[in-house]
Amino acid sequence: MTNSATTTPASPPTLGVIGLGSMGMGAALTALRNGCSVCGLDTRAAARERFIAQGGTATASLAHLGATCDAAMVLVVNAAQTEEVLFATDGLAALMKPGSVVIASATVDPTLPPLWEARLAERGLWLIDAPVSGGAVKAAAGQMTVMASGKPEAFAAVGGLLDAVAGKVYRLGDRAGIGSTVKMVNQHLAGVHIAAACEGMALGMRAGADPHALYEVICNSAGMSWMFQNRVPHILAGDYTPLSAVNIFIKDLGIVLDAARKLAFPLPLAAAAHQLYIATAAAGHGAEDDSAVIKYYAQLAGLELPAAAASAPTATPAP
Repeated sequence: MTNSATTTPASPPTLGVIGLGSMGMGAALTALRNGCSVCGLDTRAAARERFIAQGGTATASLAHLGATCDAAMVLVVNAAQTEEVLFATDGLAALMKPGSVVIASATVDPTLPPLWEARLAERGLWLIDAPVSGGAVKAAAGQMTVMASGKPEAFAAVGGLLDAVAGKVYRLGDRAGIGSTVKMVNQHLAGVHIAAACEGMALGMRAGADPHALYEVICNSAGMSWMFQNRVPHILAGDYTPLSAVNIFIKDLGIVLDAARKLAFPLPLAAAAHQLYIATAAAGHGAEDDSAVIKYYAQLAGLELPAAAASAPTATPAP
């Protein structure tokens, strides 16, 4: 005799996204579009209201998110904020039910995620070390890249949530820290490329080249990089509203240089680029878009940079 009773399928995991900034909002909305149940958390009422207006649910309460979500993607600014979210008295480590997954996505020192993984394991929680790349535009389009590493059980528990928020998900290893190592290399290259793009544009302008023509030619020549193509339009538009600020690369290249120092590995290009970002911040441009490095060169060489058009729309700043 067969049993005619049916088994109710398990509900898909619910995703919490902590930090509805330029990347977090894009990740949360992409997951929502892909049919996931998503709860966003942000301290800013405007960010919560924007997410709710597009069909999501939002809260300012970490306790609410921790109690209702099976996985939490932590898209805050740095390691200190990540540790606060995870391990404060009322942090996720104390709030989420055993078997839940923390997806740590801030850019951090690669030595930290293994420590977080061990501490969360003591509470019966999994960690996926999953920094992201692609910027606000790709995040909003569902095309950001996730550089993930962690235990196979963590990936199994999170289901298809990572694929639901990103265009590309790379599984890089079975322990936390590998994802952050790959992101560290990405930030090394990104920081150097932005600095080189600003230096090259300033050189061409100093020698008398038209900046718009210079941009067009380089974008169709061997000297082009993704960062050159992406950041130089900010310079040409005279719009330094921060999509990614100078201060972010002071932090990120600092992480790169600290890690290299521990490995006794020389990084002369990263060190030079780091000094350029610091000099730009010292000149008063730390909160501006990272393409403002060209303002440091303009000050040195007496260059007149393109001015913002009076009617040009400004970009949405990252938190």
